[in-house]
Amino acid sequence: MAEKLPKVTIKIPRPLYNRIRQIVENSGYDSPTDFIVHVLRDIVSSYGDSDGEFQPDQLEQVKERLRKLGYL
Repeated sequence: MAEKLPKVTIKIPRPLYNRIRQIVENSGYDSPTDFIVHVLRDIVSSYGDSDGEFQPDQLEQVKERLRKLGYL
C-alpha cells in the first residue's frame, strides 16, 4: 500500500466553495478537493520543472491566476 502524503487545510470563501460543489456535481470529479487539487496542479505544472523555487515573476503569475480563479 502506498504511503499517503501529508496534507494541509486551505481556507477559501464559502461562495467559491459552493460554486465548486456545483461544478463537481456535473463533472467527473469525486469531490471539491479533487477538483481544487486538479486546478492547482494544472497551474503549477504550467511553470515547468525548476529547482523547486519560483522566480519572483513566476510567483506573481501564480498569484494572479489564483486571484482570477477566486482563490486569493
